[in-house]
Amino acid sequence: MIPKITDADFNKLVKFIYDNYGINLAQKRVLIEGRLCNEIKAKGFPDYHQYLESVYADRSGTEIIALLNKLTTNHTFFMREQEHYQYMKDTVLPYIVSLNRPKKYVKIWSAGCSSGEEAYTTQMQMQEFFGANASMWDTNIYASDISENVMNKAKKAIYHVEGMKNLEPSWVKKYFTPLDNECYQVSKTITSKVTFGTFNLMKPIPKPVVPYDIVFCRNVMIYFDLPTKVALVERFYDVVAPGGYLFIGHAESVPREQTRFQYIKPAIYRKPLPDGKK
Repeated sequence: MIPKITDADFNKLVKFIYDNYGINLAQKRVLIEGRLCNEIKAKGFPDYHQYLESVYADRSGTEIIALLNKLTTNHTFFMREQEHYQYMKDTVLPYIVSLNRPKKYVKIWSAGCSSGEEAYTTQMQMQEFFGANASMWDTNIYASDISENVMNKAKKAIYHVEGMKNLEPSWVKKYFTPLDNECYQVSKTITSKVTFGTFNLMKPIPKPVVPYDIVFCRNVMIYFDLPTKVALVERFYDVVAPGGYLFIGHAESVPREQTRFQYIKPAIYRKPLPDGKK
């Protein structure tokens, strides 16, 4: 039986994760012990101390990302928080079309994309919205996560039917290929329009050549304390186009007095347009 984690090891781990990834695990001692116990046994370490020291010593970063995956795994599925996609269909995409861009494009970032369901759902929504004109629009999505492991799953685009039950049957027929009775693969029509890349949201966000129309960062900030959350939202603000939108998880919130984004409705924020514009 592996001994309990010591105060010293627990405090060092909490500080390391917070300083480097913005995730606050100060109240998660039981979770840490429960989720890391089997990992320690599998790797043959006698206690948390030796395991954690090996993680800190790994210069490749592989071990710390594996540890983060153990501690912050978040269940996700297609068409999660359906209200966002309805608002995107009814309000956001019509607004983008109204801009009359000479080069037709929608610039979207799925930040903290996990295993890809959010990015692929968003791409399907755009294909449905533009319909016969979809080929005339550049709807490529940038999807990022800190973990290469979850993104490798996203790139394979193979999903269990259980996570697809919120999708319209017509979407499943149109955008998926059945592999067996339980697993489906997203079609290349959709996967070819999503680009994945690793990114730590605690780092400065490179200024894009073209600012984003939409940033999805949903159910990521539940692990952040308020100052970390506010700072991240302000970094998003700087890379979103005037009139662009930020979608966060319904379990999350941003104090309205601490952000330059305009509150639209629960979990939806907008970067204000210059005076006089709508």
